[in-house]
Amino acid sequence: MGGPGDPPEGTPEGAPGGGEDEYRSVVFDESFVRAARIQEYSAQERMADHTPAVRRRPTLRRGLSRQAFILVLLIAVAFGTAIYMGVRNPYQTPAAQQPAEPLRMTVIPLAPQSKVPGAADPEYLYAHSPAAQFRIGAEGIPLPASRRTAHFSDSQVVTALTTAKDYIVRSSLDPEVLTGQQVRPVRVLLDSGQLDQFDQSFDHPTADGRHAPTGWLVRFDPAQAELADRKIRVQGTLSAAETDSSTLEVTADHTFVYALRPTGSGDQAEASLFTVRRELHFRFDRDDLRLHQAQLVVSYVQAGPLSCAEDSMNHLHPLLAGQTAKSGGPAGTDPYATGNATALCGALAPSAQPKV
Repeated sequence: MGGPGDPPEGTPEGAPGGGEDEYRSVVFDESFVRAARIQEYSAQERMADHTPAVRRRPTLRRGLSRQAFILVLLIAVAFGTAIYMGVRNPYQTPAAQQPAEPLRMTVIPLAPQSKVPGAADPEYLYAHSPAAQFRIGAEGIPLPASRRTAHFSDSQVVTALTTAKDYIVRSSLDPEVLTGQQVRPVRVLLDSGQLDQFDQSFDHPTADGRHAPTGWLVRFDPAQAELADRKIRVQGTLSAAETDSSTLEVTADHTFVYALRPTGSGDQAEASLFTVRRELHFRFDRDDLRLHQAQLVVSYVQAGPLSCAEDSMNHLHPLLAGQTAKSGGPAGTDPYATGNATALCGALAPSAQPKV
């Protein structure tokens, strides 16, 4: 029985679709079928007559892509750099750094040869003294022009000078330090290797040239004297130099002039001038520069008017207006005793006193 569209006699022998015999010679074996590429035309290909009938698939790349290779290379470079910096970084090897040198200090009292002059107005005293042209406070500690050295940049030299100035300001001008109320503002600027020496100096003062509080900072006996004027006069110099490839040194030489009155006297008592000259030598390694700290290695102090018979190790005991130096010199020095510094005392020149 034929299909709906077929004639009753079947499909004519010569009609299209009826010549099956002419395709019997074409054989599609299994290997041909497996090798055939199956492609689906895209919408654009189906609409365009000139598009090739077959679109090739991109071949599958074996191995790493270019992006993956670059990523692996960057990770390897970063890892190698981290290892190299870990080996070369000087901050990772504190054992290679030289230990902080202990501070060597000398404090010399200067005794007046007559009565200490005084006046009711501190400004009058300053105007009639060698400190008349001195600047006030930190303005008297200007930073010098700085340049780089062979192994330190300009910014590192400036950091050393700035840290030294901060130490001088805190240890010589801070009212709470001067009156003995605080020591921490000074302590925090010291290299960690000197903190034990600093603490021992204040816990157990000793006249051995290593552990005198007045070698670290300026402070007066609070029961005896107080500031009559907070406008302390200052003049001096700062300089920096490289000592080796890993060390900078800063030398400071400043004179400070304080107006003092007896404690609790108010404005009724006359004021007098007290002069302190401090020569300080600071040392900085690269860790100190990074941490904004300093090693104070030398402190040479001259201060007066003082009495040579008074102990100036823990506090300075100024002679105030109208007072004279007590008789007697400094404490005797025993050449057979070890560990003690030689007691020193000097005479305060009349020219160093105000003319009133």
